[in-house]
Amino acid sequence: MGFKERLEEIRTGFERPFWVANVSELFERLAYYAAFASLANYLHERLNFSTQQTGALTGFFGGLVWFLAIFGGAVADRLGFRRALSLAYLILTCAYFLIGSLGSGWMMPLRNAVPLFALVAVVLALPALGIAMVKPAVVGTTARASSENVRSIGYSIYYTIVNIGGAAGPFVASYVHQRLSVENVFRMSALCVFVMFFGVLIFFREPRRAGDAPAPSFSEASRNFWTVTTNPRFMAFLLIFTGYWIVFWQEFIMLPIYIHGYINPKADVEMILMTDATAVIFFQVVINYLTRKIPAFRAITIGTLISSLAWLIVSAHPALWAAVASILVVALGEMIQAPRYYEYISRLAPAGQQGTYMGFAFLPIGIGSLLGGWLGGTVIHHFGEVMHQPNRAWWVISGIGVATALLLWIYDRLLKPGERATGSEA
Repeated sequence: MGFKERLEEIRTGFERPFWVANVSELFERLAYYAAFASLANYLHERLNFSTQQTGALTGFFGGLVWFLAIFGGAVADRLGFRRALSLAYLILTCAYFLIGSLGSGWMMPLRNAVPLFALVAVVLALPALGIAMVKPAVVGTTARASSENVRSIGYSIYYTIVNIGGAAGPFVASYVHQRLSVENVFRMSALCVFVMFFGVLIFFREPRRAGDAPAPSFSEASRNFWTVTTNPRFMAFLLIFTGYWIVFWQEFIMLPIYIHGYINPKADVEMILMTDATAVIFFQVVINYLTRKIPAFRAITIGTLISSLAWLIVSAHPALWAAVASILVVALGEMIQAPRYYEYISRLAPAGQQGTYMGFAFLPIGIGSLLGGWLGGTVIHHFGEVMHQPNRAWWVISGIGVATALLLWIYDRLLKPGERATGSEA
């Protein structure tokens, strides 16, 4: 097939909901990553939490968001993607505003009445209620509103758009933080998702279902949920893949603390954290093209290994350039595995269960952040503050990733289930 024919396939292969959902996701990711890029040092330096508490709270913020997506997928299947998205953006507006108001005078009575750790944990849990519906709704829309022959490209477009938001978020956070205050980073995030609330209401139309099937009832959604949770091979894969996200999330959990504590206390961490998403923006489609002939599961395993070895760079060279280099290599592994991961799971999902399966696709991300937050705070405290050898913390993180890649290789040989969809992987 020639380039013009392929371009025409792409132009006609995506319905309007695909573009509306993905543009809204761009701004949702901008809001999320702006908040995430500032969160660790906000907790540690502004709210005076310890290193271990900061790691736990940061991991909790990231983890609960993704863990609840397994339920959000079933809810999105039932409510419909339009209602799920609009409700989610309204919840997120309130959640980010409250995070930015934790130190405000009007919250002082509540701070005096409740232990600060518990209060912050509750407030940090609120964005999860919204994002839990956004992610499966957007990925599910990508599955429904794209033709089979361009679906792999659809997920690459989705992941590139996500990373435009992921790069813009830390950049905007740096700008707002430097010129206003770190609290206003979270208020800016609230404004972004509030605009998307109206954007979905005005422009988004519910994408078609396979065979014009009606929305599943609550009992059907429950059965779908139960079917997935009782699929031992699929659940085993998700649990193994958790190791990748324990490694990945240290970019936002351990690295900001490491940079300010052991490299340069005045470094602009938010700008450094732009590296990953910026690399994905420029190279995701190219990497997807170069790796298109690699089977999806093999690409997942290769990407996991590459991202895991990346942290050995900053371990060997505690400098800002090495931190950037580590993030670039993490991004390379991410670009190889991420679109193929979503593609692989989408092909396993039976018709009418895309939301539920895509919700479960985020389970490793959530568990990885929850465990990674605790682990990151613990190892940087032990090796940095106790042993005074902070670089060794990265050895632990890389070791977990290498073990994950090995388990994926074993799983591929022994347990991997077959795919539902016809057609070759591309």
